[in-house]
Amino acid sequence: MRYRLYYWPGIQGRGEFVRLALEEAGADYDDVARARKGGMAALQRLMARRSAPPFAPPFLAAGNLLVAQTANILLFLGPRLGLAPRSEAGRLWAHQLQLTVADFVAETHDTHHPIAGSLYYEDQRPEAKRRAALFVRERLPKYLGYFERGLAAGGGRWMLGARLTYVDLSLFQVVAGLRHAFPRALARRAARYPRLMRLHDAVAARPRVAAYLASARRLPFGPADLWRHYPELDR
Repeated sequence: MRYRLYYWPGIQGRGEFVRLALEEAGADYDDVARARKGGMAALQRLMARRSAPPFAPPFLAAGNLLVAQTANILLFLGPRLGLAPRSEAGRLWAHQLQLTVADFVAETHDTHHPIAGSLYYEDQRPEAKRRAALFVRERLPKYLGYFERGLAAGGGRWMLGARLTYVDLSLFQVVAGLRHAFPRALARRAARYPRLMRLHDAVAARPRVAAYLASARRLPFGPADLWRHYPELDR
């Protein structure tokens, strides 16, 4: 199967969670809008189609099937790429964790755009400073503590036990994003989450992931990404 991933070119964004799964599995895929001339037009045509259109990227084409929403794409890909538990209960648990990751990512994004995504950061800076302070003090430890407890309860190297799943790849991306956006705040708290920090490093060291991170396919975090570094928010 050759997969076609549709996401905005130029940023990692939510598409990066899907890319990491495809890269770790050595899957054959085409990052359409980034790699193909006319890719953005193809993305927009799919969003405008009449039958079951996706709301927004990322979405993934597998043959005639089109799957949207990051967690939903990973629920679909996980068993096919060997990155999900074999049991139904395990797959649902992985999906539940991925949905929690999605909530965390949304809250992180809203630290720099607390009022509206259509406004520039500079138009909502006072609100962003207040939102980010509460995020760092309250929400960051709540989410990281939850994942740290999950790793401890699993008793293994990975979130769901002995085998790596797409959830571990997503948690790697979350930690990488937080290290970029909130380096000071995370550095002060990292010692509280040793298992999560080790998971990040273990994922980064996996041969296919390491090769991807060193390649031009892995874009750097940028000023239009989900994770943005504003020093005044990193307290």
